[in-house]
Amino acid sequence: MTVQGADPTVVRRAIETRDPLPGTAGFAGAVDGEFVRDVLGRYPLFCDSETDDWAFDPGELASPERVEPGTHVTADGEQRQWTLPTPAPVTDRRAAVARVRDAIAESAETLPDDGRTAVAFSGGVDSALVATLVDGPCYVVGFPESHDVSQARRAAAAMDVDLTVVELTPERLDAAVPTVAQAIGRTNAMDVGIALPLYLVAERVAADGFDRLAVGQGADELFGGYAKVAKAPDDPRVEASTVRGAAREMMGTLPTQLERDVLGLRAAGVEPVAPLLHDSVVDAALRLPGELLVDERGERKKALRLAAREWLPDTVAFQEKKAVQYGSLVARELDRLARQAGFKRRMDDHVTQYVESRL
Repeated sequence: MTVQGADPTVVRRAIETRDPLPGTAGFAGAVDGEFVRDVLGRYPLFCDSETDDWAFDPGELASPERVEPGTHVTADGEQRQWTLPTPAPVTDRRAAVARVRDAIAESAETLPDDGRTAVAFSGGVDSALVATLVDGPCYVVGFPESHDVSQARRAAAAMDVDLTVVELTPERLDAAVPTVAQAIGRTNAMDVGIALPLYLVAERVAADGFDRLAVGQGADELFGGYAKVAKAPDDPRVEASTVRGAAREMMGTLPTQLERDVLGLRAAGVEPVAPLLHDSVVDAALRLPGELLVDERGERKKALRLAAREWLPDTVAFQEKKAVQYGSLVARELDRLARQAGFKRRMDDHVTQYVESRL
């Protein structure tokens, strides 16, 4: 096994310096007989404690267990751990936004330029920003009347980019449910609802001859994109007492989410590319003050939107967007499919029961 996601030289340097953000877009695997997984878990890695085998795909192991993000296992079996740094916030607003802008530009320099990368595009600031950084066609997935399809068309027109619409049908969604649930190893309604549109757009991208799909993953967690972050400390869904603390809390959810997304995309035959999860962008996000995560008017991802003006028109940079499972109408149609299969809303977690019935 070799290391995925980064040059072994960079990983060796990270091991030597104990640097959790050594300038990569994540890594996992083996270097010089030592196993590593980056601090955000951007590349999945699994082990089998009974056989001491390791794999990137849990399906290759009899009893797969997740290697936790930030893990470094030395050649003699000692386990060490990377953790995200806790830098003080940059108090100068202009300097903080400039740092985000420069980090995005630095990330863009590391992207593949062989013409084999497409872009998952929904018209929001995250995917639109990625579309300006990646030299590849844009694809949006959703039901014909969905918010994501209409918003992607407006944004594509404003940005003058080519857009392919991957229109969904209930039959196509139903057929993909067991494949996606098995690939991600989860059956709960939320995870399946998020993974399905990613898988279905990736399936089309792969059929069109592309090897990679560029995604905007990580922006909401890094830059304060969640309503529960904006409402901290009054929202019971977060424990933090500040917006900045709540955003840090959300960063802690990234490993679980990224594992789902990577496994789903790989099941469709493509590798993910996530420019907004580069170490330089993560470092810049960690240094943002609370008012540049959520401003006094409640606008979320403020610093990212301001930085994005370097590449995007304001109509796109400041456009609000729904989460993919809702914007694509996948969540609505999963609910409908579950009820048609006899799983009524009065039943406990009826969509999850429907997914499990399809396996």
